[in-house]
Amino acid sequence: MKKFESVKRAGIFILLVTLTFSCQQNQKGTTNESTDNLFIEITADVQTQAVRDTADAADDPAIWIHPEDASKSLIVGTNKQRGLAVYDLEGTEVYFSPVGKVNNVDVAYNFIYYDSLIDIVGASNRTDNTITIMWLHPDGRLEDLAASNIKSDVEEVYGFCLYLDRSDNSLYAIVNSKTGQVEQWLLNDIHDYEIHGTMVRSFDVGGQTEGCVVDYETGSLYIGQENKGIWKYHVDPEKGAERTLVDDLNNPMLAVDIEGLSIYYASEGKGYLLASSQGNHSYAVYERTGDNKYLGSFRIVDNENGLDGTEETDGIDVINLNMGPSFPNGFFIVQDGFNYENGILVSQNFKMIRWEKIANAFDPP
Repeated sequence: MKKFESVKRAGIFILLVTLTFSCQQNQKGTTNESTDNLFIEITADVQTQAVRDTADAADDPAIWIHPEDASKSLIVGTNKQRGLAVYDLEGTEVYFSPVGKVNNVDVAYNFIYYDSLIDIVGASNRTDNTITIMWLHPDGRLEDLAASNIKSDVEEVYGFCLYLDRSDNSLYAIVNSKTGQVEQWLLNDIHDYEIHGTMVRSFDVGGQTEGCVVDYETGSLYIGQENKGIWKYHVDPEKGAERTLVDDLNNPMLAVDIEGLSIYYASEGKGYLLASSQGNHSYAVYERTGDNKYLGSFRIVDNENGLDGTEETDGIDVINLNMGPSFPNGFFIVQDGFNYENGILVSQNFKMIRWEKIANAFDPP
C-alpha cells in the first residue's frame, strides 16, 4: 500500500478521506419531549478482547496509525489495575505492558529522539503518581523511555493527554487529578536514553477532572470537570488559566460524570469535539469551530448479532482516516463499563463504531 501520512503524523490536519460528513442538531426519531427519545441509537461493529482483570479495570483508549498501512494500525488501552494493552483493529490483544495502574493514555507522532522520529505513548500512572512515557513500535511493542523523576505533584494523577508542538518539537504532557489540579510538563530533556520532564504550568479547574484532549490545529486544550462541564483552555503554557465554558450540566442531554474527550478532524478546520456523558450512557457532539455549538447526542445499543451496547463510558477516541476495509471512513472507540457476553457480565473492554454510522444517523447526514 502506498505510504500516507495521518493528520497527526504530518502535523497538518487535512481530511484524507473523500467522504465528509456533517452532524446537525436535528435528529432522526425526535418525536416527543422525553429526553431519552432525543438520543440517536447506534450499534457497535467490533469489540476488543476483555481486559485481564475484573471489576473496574479498562478505562481509556488511544488510536495509533501505522505509517505505511492503516489497516495495521493499533489501539492502546489502559487496564488501570496493571498496565497497557495493545490491540489490532480486529480487537485482538497483540501486546501487554505491565507498567502499573495507568488511568488515561494518549499518542503523539514523530517525536525527535536522538537521530530518529518515534511515536510516543504517554499515560497517567497511579502506582507511583508519575507520567509514563513509552515508545510504540509498529509491531505493538512498548518500550519504556521515561525517567523515574517525572513525578507529578497533584494529589493523584488521573486524566492525561499529550501535545507535540511541531514548530520546535516540544512535547507536552498534561495531567489532571480528582481534586481539579492540572499540570503541564515539557518533556524535551533527553539524556542517558531517558526522557525527563519539567513542569511549565499548573492551575486548578475547580473540581474533579479527567477528560483531556488538545486540538492540534487551534491550540485549544479541552478539560472535562466531571460534575460541571467542559472547559476550553489554550495549550500554550504562557496563557495561564484563561478559559471559556463549552457546555455544562444545564444541558439536559448531559449527566454527571463528564468523562472522555476527543477531536474529530475534518477539512478546512471543521470537525467535532466529542464527549462521554457517563451518567446517561451517551456521547455528545460539538462543533470544533467558534463557540463549540452543541449538535446532538447518541448512545451505543445492542446489535442484532449479540454485540452489546455501552454503559458508563470513561475514555473515548476517534479517527477520520481510511483504516482499511473494516473502517473505510475511520471509527469511534469507547470504553464499555458493563461488558456482556451472551447476557453474562464479563470484564470490561472497548467497542468500535464505524464513523459513517454515527454521521449518517444525524438528519441531515
